[in-house]
Amino acid sequence: MAKFELKLPQMGESVAEATLTTWLKEVGDTVELDEAVFEIATDKVDSEVPSEVEGVLLEKRFDVDDVIKVGEVVAVIQVDGDVDDVSGDSGSADVEEEPVAEHVEVLENQMAHVKESVTIAKPVFSSSERFYSPLVKNIAKEEGVSMEELEAIIGTGKEGRVTKTDIMAYLQDRSNGNAKLAPTPAPKEQKPVEEAPKPQKATEEKPKHAPIAVGHGDEVIPLTRMGKLIAQHMIDSVSTSAHVQSFVEVDVTNVVNWREKMKKAFEQREGEKLTFTPIFMEAVAVALKKFPMMNISLDGDKVIKKKNINLGMAAALPDGNLIVPVIKNADQLNLVGMAKTVNDLANRARNNQLKPDEVKDGTYTVTNVGTFGSVFGTPIINQPQVGILALGAIRKLPSVIETDQGEYIGIRSKMFLSHSYDHRVVNGALGGMFVKAVADYLEAWDVNREI
Repeated sequence: MAKFELKLPQMGESVAEATLTTWLKEVGDTVELDEAVFEIATDKVDSEVPSEVEGVLLEKRFDVDDVIKVGEVVAVIQVDGDVDDVSGDSGSADVEEEPVAEHVEVLENQMAHVKESVTIAKPVFSSSERFYSPLVKNIAKEEGVSMEELEAIIGTGKEGRVTKTDIMAYLQDRSNGNAKLAPTPAPKEQKPVEEAPKPQKATEEKPKHAPIAVGHGDEVIPLTRMGKLIAQHMIDSVSTSAHVQSFVEVDVTNVVNWREKMKKAFEQREGEKLTFTPIFMEAVAVALKKFPMMNISLDGDKVIKKKNINLGMAAALPDGNLIVPVIKNADQLNLVGMAKTVNDLANRARNNQLKPDEVKDGTYTVTNVGTFGSVFGTPIINQPQVGILALGAIRKLPSVIETDQGEYIGIRSKMFLSHSYDHRVVNGALGGMFVKAVADYLEAWDVNREI
C-alpha cells in the first residue's frame, strides 16, 4: 500500500489561498479517479477538487471553513501500486504510519491512573494556528490534554510541530509531575520577537473607521465569504496600481445594423445567440496585438510581456457578485469561435460550473457596465493586469454625419469605452491610443461581413 497527497491546486495567477467549503468524501470512503473529494471557494470561483488517483480516503488535513494555501496537502489517499510514499518529511508528524488505535491502547494501559485524576476536555483544534497531525489529535483527545497544554508542548518535529514522541513524553512526565512546557509556543515560520507594548498593540487593532450607528429598524447584513474576498481584492488593486482613465465615444451603428441582420441566421446555423460581446472581444484582441505593451504585468521592477492574449470577461452572478472567466488565446478565435466561447463561459459562470483553470491566467479584462444601463464607468484593474475596459450602454443619439455632399444631423447608435490603466507602466499616450484602436475597429465594421 502507498499513500498519495492530494494538494490544493493553483486557482489563478493572483490567488494564493482558498476556503474549504465542503468535504464530499469521508475518511474510509472509496475515491475514484477524477472523482471530486472536496469543494473550495476563492474570490474568483467556487470549484470541486478531483482526485488524481483511485483509492481510499485515509486522512483529512483541514476542516470546513479553513483557509488553505495553494500547494498545501488537503487530503491523503491510500492507493494500490507504485505511488510515492507521502508519509511526510523527516521529523514531521504529518502522517504517522503506525495505526492510531495501537498507540491509544498502549497509552490507555500506561496512563489509566492519569485518567482517574484528570478531567477529559477535548481540545478545539480549529481555534489553533498550529498544525497537529491526526495521531497527535487523537492522543490528545483520548488522554484529556487541554488545548492550553497542547499549545505549550515543546515540539521537536519540522517547524516546531508536536510529534507522537513529544506528546507521549509529555503524558509520561505529567503522570510523574515533571511535565515540561514551553512558556509561549513560537508561531509557525516566525522568528521570536520581543512582545510589543500593550498600548501599541491596542492601537494596531483599533478600527480605522468610526463605528457606524445602527438605528431602530436597520438591517445588518454580514458580507458573504466571496464578498469579503472581492472587497479585499479591490482595496489591494487600488493601493497597488496608479489608476488613470481614458474615455472614447464610439459610433457603433454599423455593428448594430450588422448584428441585427445576422443574428437570426447565425442562431439557426450555429445554435448560438449572437450578442455584442464577442464582437467587442474581437476588437480588444486586435488592439492588444497592435499594442502589446498593454498585455503586460509589473513584477517589482520588471515588466513581464505576455505571449498569449487571454481576455477576462466579467460576468454577473445571481447574488450580485462578479466572476471573471478567461477566454484563452482570444486573438486566435474567429467570430464564430469567440461567440461560442463567450456564451459557454457566461452560462457556466451563472450556474457556478466554471473550473479553476477557466478563471486563471487572464492578461486583460473587459467588463460590460452597459448591461445595467450605465453610460460609462471607471473600473478597477484586475491584478496583476495593467488595464481593464468598460463597455457602456449603446444608445441612439442625434449626431453630426459628414458626407461628400456635406454635413447633416442623423440618428446614430453610440457608446462610451472607459479604459482604466496602471499609470506606473502605461502612460496616457499608450492608454489613449489603445482604446482609440478599439473604437476605430468597431467604427470601421464591414456591414457586408460574412461569418
